[in-house]
Amino acid sequence: MSIISCRDVRKTFGQKVALDNVSIEIPEGKIFGLLGPNGAGKTTLIRIINRITMPDSGEIIFNGHPITQTDVERIGYLPEERGLYRKMKVGEQAVYFARLKGMSAHDAQQELKKWFVHFGIQQWWNKKVEELSKGMAQKVQFITTVVHKPKLLILDEPFSGFDPVNAQLIRDEILRLKDEGATIVLSTHNMESVEELCDEIALINKSRLVITGGVDEIRHKYGNNNVELVYTGNALDASGSPFKVISDEDQMGRHTAVLSIGEGADTSAVLSDLLAKGVTINSFRELVPRMNDIFIKLVTEE
Repeated sequence: MSIISCRDVRKTFGQKVALDNVSIEIPEGKIFGLLGPNGAGKTTLIRIINRITMPDSGEIIFNGHPITQTDVERIGYLPEERGLYRKMKVGEQAVYFARLKGMSAHDAQQELKKWFVHFGIQQWWNKKVEELSKGMAQKVQFITTVVHKPKLLILDEPFSGFDPVNAQLIRDEILRLKDEGATIVLSTHNMESVEELCDEIALINKSRLVITGGVDEIRHKYGNNNVELVYTGNALDASGSPFKVISDEDQMGRHTAVLSIGEGADTSAVLSDLLAKGVTINSFRELVPRMNDIFIKLVTEE
């Protein structure tokens, strides 16, 4: 079931086409990666979902009905362009944002203080925002995005500005929120995070949808039918075998080889052939391309 359906969404700014009839289904309870190079149209689509701007044509369906401003108030949105009121106190500002999302002052204070303790920034509650480091300000904005427990979170480059330790903290929170039933739309250029976190993705380039689907499905689709074999003994003899040896590195009798499986063959046939030839197999795995390589390939081809 889709929590968001983008149906033939088109948006232009003067002569510039930002989105060209883009249709995307965002499944409920999943982490959905919205990918694309700078200027592809990702942020425009996010702003349309949040009703910050309106499409020229097409529609956004939220839980089975055209999205309304009331629906938007239930969404947690962390924009790429961060912004806090620098002269306000941190806690005061966090409560203000929580109340904009419909929380009472009492509930907002209680929930926010739990989050501040969890993120180790409770001592900054009465400090001014201008005293915060960039990373701490990022934590405050992440907290204000999730404190009202939205069922849909839209995070635009959520790891920007974080060191590796705090980036991992945010990753862990995203996974926990998913486990609690939230749907997360993750717009990022970090392909490692896409592989680690996302269930499905959509890639937009030059205002058009290039590909959408499950991460594992897409990685296998763009694979080249290669496998890695680690074995011991003499070098491989590929004569009469259902594979070709692309490379074979010998390190003191322990070989690491890359094999290309022939058309019509599969891994079972390769394994049977190797065992029949008396090869001692230490490990055998399919070589699946990384999302980073697929991203570059698709964008370059476009």
